Amino acid sequence: MQATQYLAKIIKELNQTVDLIADEEAEKLVNKILESKKVFLVGAGRSGFMGKSFVMRMMHMGIDAYVVGETVTANLEKDDLLIIGSGSGETKTLVSIAEKAKGLGGTVAAVTIFPESTIGKSADIIVKLPGSPKDKSESEYMTIQPMGSLFEQTMLLFYDALILRIMEKKGLDSNKMYGKHANLE
Repeated sequence: MQATQYLAKIIKELNQTVDLIADEEAEKLVNKILESKKVFLVGAGRSGFMGKSFVMRMMHMGIDAYVVGETVTANLEKDDLLIIGSGSGETKTLVSIAEKAKGLGGTVAAVTIFPESTIGKSADIIVKLPGSPKDKSESEYMTIQPMGSLFEQTMLLFYDALILRIMEKKGLDSNKMYGKHANLE
């Protein structure tokens, strides 16, 4: 099969994920982002990369957003929001970070395949995304892609959709956001 044929299959899989995401949970997350003083995001591996792109766009909108673990990350305080992107919802380091955030009075949002996971159970807001975990052992969703690729791609596109919704609510457009884009290059 040609690479472009694989691409067509991937896009078909991504199209099928849209109807499986709850609008009301996405809207809760958008509203919490907008009402929080600071927003933190954490994820391991590729999920973390997707989160970093989301934090960058929030920064472009003037939202005080940070990636957990970076040297310039602020401290989480009461009523701040921590978003955890984790397919399994069981990554030990992320479970620990969720517990710490809750202990500090933060709100925890989980973006995961498994709402019933440890992270899902501790979260105040849960957005379930379709996909398969890395080992595909407990998947109800079939994909041609390896490991957690479908979940990670869906997460990136979901985060971009959240950005569009936040832009709408804040009355922003791309031109207004460009003013916050890096200009030292």
